[in-house]
Amino acid sequence: MSDNINFKDLWAKQTSVVPNPDNLIAEIKKIKQYNFRKLILTNILLIATAIFIIFIWMRYQPQLLTTKIGIILIILAMAVFLFAYNNSYSLFKSDKNSQSNSDYLKDLLTIKAKQKFMETTILNLYFILLSTGIGLYMYEYTSRMKPIWGLATYGITFIWILFNWFYLRPKQINKQRAKLDTIISKFEIVNNQLDE
Repeated sequence: MSDNINFKDLWAKQTSVVPNPDNLIAEIKKIKQYNFRKLILTNILLIATAIFIIFIWMRYQPQLLTTKIGIILIILAMAVFLFAYNNSYSLFKSDKNSQSNSDYLKDLLTIKAKQKFMETTILNLYFILLSTGIGLYMYEYTSRMKPIWGLATYGITFIWILFNWFYLRPKQINKQRAKLDTIISKFEIVNNQLDE
């Protein structure tokens, strides 16, 4: 048995399937449609939630300043997130049929960079503002409870926030990154094949 294996020859003999550019463009369109539906749903849910919070504020007239600051921080968190999210969607709107594969790849890399900004900076700011706002908002009402119930309320709320932060958020981020990375790698394969 020979110990000298020629990896270069083995690699050259390997057959690789080059993705069809038309299929990739169809995948991009599916992702755009999915992201557009997600954008609309997110806008509707966060705006409805903000309106509901404002209604509660007007209806029940909180007495403490902490409650009012909490409400403002919660609404500010939603507004910042929606502003950044709606701005990032503009990258998905460009639908030029005449784009080359390398242009699609550049657009996808720009989307990936913007998505990373959303996943890190904007989501961090959103969670910090939201958590602080909820904590301040709850103070007025939990201070009227027996201490054990107030601590239990805060504990359950912050366990839910931590669950979202450390489990649901990374899971969603990884899912979105995987989709985009898969398409980017396929476009890179197509571009490399065309360059050869």
